[in-house]
Amino acid sequence: MTAYDDLMAFSHDTQALSQVAGRLGWDQETIMPRGAAPQRAEEMAAMEGVLQARRTDPRVGEWLAAIDVSALDPVGAANVREIKRSFERAMKVPADLAATLARVTSTAQGKWAEARAADDVAAFLPVLAEVVDLKRQEGSALAAGGDIYDAMLADYEPGTTAADLDAMFGALRPALTALRAAILDQPAPQTVSGTFDEAAQLKLSALLAQTFGYDTHHGRIDKAVHPFSSGSGLDVRITTRTNPTDPFNCFYSTIHEVGHACYEQNIDAAYLLTPLGAGVSMGVHESQSRIYENQIGRSRAFTGWLYGQMRDAFGDFGIDGEDAFYATVNRVSDGYIRTEADEVQYNLHVLLRFDLERALMTGDLQVGDLEAAWNDRFKADFGYAVDKPSNGVLQDVHWSVGLFGYFPTYSLGNVYAGCLNEAMRAALPNLDAQLGQGNTSAATGWLRDSLQTHGGLYAPREVIERASGMAPGPAPLLAYLEAKFGDIYGL
Repeated sequence: MTAYDDLMAFSHDTQALSQVAGRLGWDQETIMPRGAAPQRAEEMAAMEGVLQARRTDPRVGEWLAAIDVSALDPVGAANVREIKRSFERAMKVPADLAATLARVTSTAQGKWAEARAADDVAAFLPVLAEVVDLKRQEGSALAAGGDIYDAMLADYEPGTTAADLDAMFGALRPALTALRAAILDQPAPQTVSGTFDEAAQLKLSALLAQTFGYDTHHGRIDKAVHPFSSGSGLDVRITTRTNPTDPFNCFYSTIHEVGHACYEQNIDAAYLLTPLGAGVSMGVHESQSRIYENQIGRSRAFTGWLYGQMRDAFGDFGIDGEDAFYATVNRVSDGYIRTEADEVQYNLHVLLRFDLERALMTGDLQVGDLEAAWNDRFKADFGYAVDKPSNGVLQDVHWSVGLFGYFPTYSLGNVYAGCLNEAMRAALPNLDAQLGQGNTSAATGWLRDSLQTHGGLYAPREVIERASGMAPGPAPLLAYLEAKFGDIYGL
């Protein structure tokens, strides 16, 4: 066997163990008994110790040094690129720090859920302070004298820096703020009325998942407090949630997570349990969930089909006609929750978190001052005060599990989705006729062939440029939002 063969055999087992670790996290969020949390923390720490030992195994460095990358095909070269990046990162993080982070974040996740349910910030802040301290240590080790936050971003969006995001978000913020103000000066569309049976919501949610191409033979749908997608290859699971008075929460959470899941399910099968067998970055991943949810799922054509499905499932729910339903689905209104925010305001929620978490990592903001900083920034951006912690600083799970550098990829994903949507619409001029029949196959097929099948073969920006034919930038997203909401609100 060659050094490359040895390296890939070793990587195969590491990837398999990583999937097992991910399944532990899925179980913790869905069906694990609450009393198991302390033991699960130890299990996850032990698993992380095993994975860290494999990531830093000296043989990996020896195999990498022995490989002539110029002699490899593009797939082999990409595998080596990704393994080398992971190896170099892992070598910078002490094994005891990696294991401690796994243990503390597992515990913190449970404490966050309890604090959120009780609206008790004080119960969560001590363990969050531990997480922040550990993440600063990790960031310092990774940065090796450079920018700590840039080092964290590299875990989720390789090749992107905070300076890049500042420039992009700097263009988004004023345009979104102006559009939001113009919309909120207009009469608001209707809202749905009545209550919506949970079983009926979940049944229609399952139909939507199938409509968007989710393969339940290799996946499943469960409920969770915070919807998410987990896994890759032949086992890709999603979760959703229900609200008795807001069925869109369930339906669009499902479509969003199906976007993530279909990306993983549609990766070339030859990449299974290799470094290329998962989405290349969180920004690219988010581009898939957002384009499924918004540009396809909230389009005028598709909502016309969904209106009929909802009438069949629930009868009269207070909305008369497809045009009124389209406006309702895309209604812009005040709200606290990022995951429930409309397309116009969603990125403003993300930019708030991006700025706060950068300040936490640099030490410009202390954990004890986080709630006040959040509330002040929210009031400045949205014009009204946070009413309770579960609608404010406690609403997201991300910081409890140490995902610093993750939030900005949500807005980056929206920017990518804007570019992809423009290209997809140009390639599929008759798309709306199909969406109006509840047929998403042309859109999802274009995304599969143009982007999803490649997995981690190309770098994030490269895969977006290849699919869309343009360098990523905010202009297509802003043009789409201004046209869509200008039409709905008569601007």
